[in-house]
Amino acid sequence: MSGGFQWGHINVNVSDLERSIAFYELLGFKVFMPAIPYFGLERGEARSLEDSHADVLGVPRGTTGRACIVQLDDGFPKLDLTALDCAAPAQPLGTQDLGVVRICLACADLAAEVARLEAAGVGFLTPSATGTAGLVEVALCRDPDGTLIELLQIYPQRWAALGA
Repeated sequence: MSGGFQWGHINVNVSDLERSIAFYELLGFKVFMPAIPYFGLERGEARSLEDSHADVLGVPRGTTGRACIVQLDDGFPKLDLTALDCAAPAQPLGTQDLGVVRICLACADLAAEVARLEAAGVGFLTPSATGTAGLVEVALCRDPDGTLIELLQIYPQRWAALGA
């Protein structure tokens, strides 16, 4: 890596690691690594974060947790799914909030993916909608802990008229 930044990962805190892995597998993710080795956390047994790791992450010393890294394909970003035992969690952010509020995943056939996910028990906030000028179809659901997941079907040929 030379100068500047490139994608690494997005961290998603979860309450039940196995339940979250199963949800993200429904979306097509697979476990890339059953651990986050640079913090000493594993998918199996809960482990204590070293004090320096707790400090840099801004969680109380003595925090224990479990974690793994999942990926959608062979590229980046990866998702770190992390279950920590520290304080009671806050409600997940909503679209109107500041900060990272949604993870967006693109697909080739949104209607088919929504039907497949609904059949597996995933609930959607509203029916899918068509974006302005028919540029996209979009649907919104939540992961088991409330993180918003935006599913998107993009129509590139319609974007060409915008000069994109």
